[in-house]
Amino acid sequence: MPVEFLGIAATNDGSETTARSGAAFDKEYTLRLARAHEDHGWDRVLFAYGSGSPDPAPAAAYVAARLDRLQLLLAHRPNVSYPTYAAKTFATLDQISGGRLTVHFITGGNDHEQAREGDTLTKDERYARTREYIRIVKKIWTTHEPFDHEGEHYRFHDFVSDVFPAQQPRPAVSFGGSSPAAYAAGGAEADVYCLWGEPLEETAQQIEAVKAAATAAGRTDVPRIQVAFRPIIAPTEELAWEKAHRTLGAIRQRRLASPARHHRGGVTEAAAPQNTGSQRLIAIADAGERYDRALWTPTAAATGGAGNSNALVGTPETVAQALLDYYDLGVDILSARGYDLLDDAVDFGRYVIPLVREEVAKRDAARAAATHPAADARRTAAAVRA
Repeated sequence: MPVEFLGIAATNDGSETTARSGAAFDKEYTLRLARAHEDHGWDRVLFAYGSGSPDPAPAAAYVAARLDRLQLLLAHRPNVSYPTYAAKTFATLDQISGGRLTVHFITGGNDHEQAREGDTLTKDERYARTREYIRIVKKIWTTHEPFDHEGEHYRFHDFVSDVFPAQQPRPAVSFGGSSPAAYAAGGAEADVYCLWGEPLEETAQQIEAVKAAATAAGRTDVPRIQVAFRPIIAPTEELAWEKAHRTLGAIRQRRLASPARHHRGGVTEAAAPQNTGSQRLIAIADAGERYDRALWTPTAAATGGAGNSNALVGTPETVAQALLDYYDLGVDILSARGYDLLDDAVDFGRYVIPLVREEVAKRDAARAAATHPAADARRTAAAVRA
């Protein structure tokens, strides 16, 4: 199966290790970072969402209008706009980009962060709202006649949009989470299910939970699986581990300098995370620092399990092989983001992505040969005769 690579479309150069050097929305940097991804083999970039951060939708439109190939993953929280409005926004952006949009729906795992924009629902209520929201958006994208909706969270009458996505029948829907409620919602509605990087055993368990949820929802297909990591690469193993420890030191120093504001999700180092995904990352870090081929957990522990925070450490060859281990589990979208956003995107694109793509092509060819040995033998014989 094909493999895809997802990077980050940050709107400034700040990270867990370095304070930003300019405004929250630095349009020159935003475009430069996106272009670095497009020029170095990445498939798409994520426009993330934070309560006080620049709005990702116009940022994505800005990039889409200036780049030709890079695909867009737009994060969206259902609490910030009505689904009728959001569906039109997404359809317009898909038109601007020429059909390059995927929408990532965020239920919200932290009460404090949600309340910053007036969302006071409980976590279970938020999941129910997200499922209803996604269904409405899908229907608006694909329905050309006016319709009514009477749901638990949304009610409207005689609505039909006059703008439809460029992609037919609709753009893909992305979703993430590690709780039973998340599996149920994403298993039912998502085209892509997103996980944070965990050890191989735990990742395999989560994949099975997503598949079971999709089956329980009556689906005959299953979502594609995406897993996210923070790669730390260098020319040798020794240099990679030296870089990893420098990175860890920088994370800790930055959090000490501004603990209350560093994490955009509203969780400080002293606060226990409410979302299951972060709780899992902390528990895995407590159980050990190194797993499998290259997974390293202290970066996750240092951030309190804040989002995508487990690292893969090693040479490009080591990190590529580690990613292939996840591919062999059934992961075909690999999300990666370094701590120096621009330079790490370039290095990962130059030195890791080609290795993974080459090995995936070999695996796919071997799988095809095993599935169709007679046809493969005929091709080989024809090549010999030629």
